[in-house]
Amino acid sequence: MKVYEPLMLAMPLAKWMNEFIIENKKLPTGDDVRKFLRYNNLEEICLDEGLVLHRGKFVLTLTFPAKEHIIVDIISSSGELSDALEVIAYHDRKLEAYVIEIIPANELEFEGNIGLEPVIIDDKGFELKSYPVLGHFEEEKDGVFLVIDSETYQRWGESGKLDICPICGAEGLAWRKNEAYCNSCGFGIKVKGGRQ
Repeated sequence: MKVYEPLMLAMPLAKWMNEFIIENKKLPTGDDVRKFLRYNNLEEICLDEGLVLHRGKFVLTLTFPAKEHIIVDIISSSGELSDALEVIAYHDRKLEAYVIEIIPANELEFEGNIGLEPVIIDDKGFELKSYPVLGHFEEEKDGVFLVIDSETYQRWGESGKLDICPICGAEGLAWRKNEAYCNSCGFGIKVKGGRQ
């Protein structure tokens, strides 16, 4: 997985956290996140009292683990704080759910969570209660694509929002076979295994 900007790490990280919580029935620890980041070719350059700093060629990450939540700040190595994102996973006792959100540093440009919806996982049955559209990014000759699986596409279809970009929230996605294009953010979306 190539990571050129914070978004290209934030969405796969949120997807991994989603799968981790459903499988392990708990939040990931700081060590779990460290393993994920190292697996995705980020070098660990500082570990101090739970705080962890990783760096890649294009991004830096700061991980802040705690008992009831974990926060990962992802910053562009160019220093553009307006591109920075924060991935937050926490247990919400009022909702009786685990929640994962991707929040931009620049709240003037975006309102709330990146993507269509935050991840909401019931804390008893450990089933998804929301319609997140998460995947990983691949670069191809005709652009950079968010690659999602057919199960994610099906959930997205159930939300009734197939015409809304899961990355920037703009309306008017143009679908062609198993691919969609967003004129607003410039990313494409590709359904691995095909749309059904």
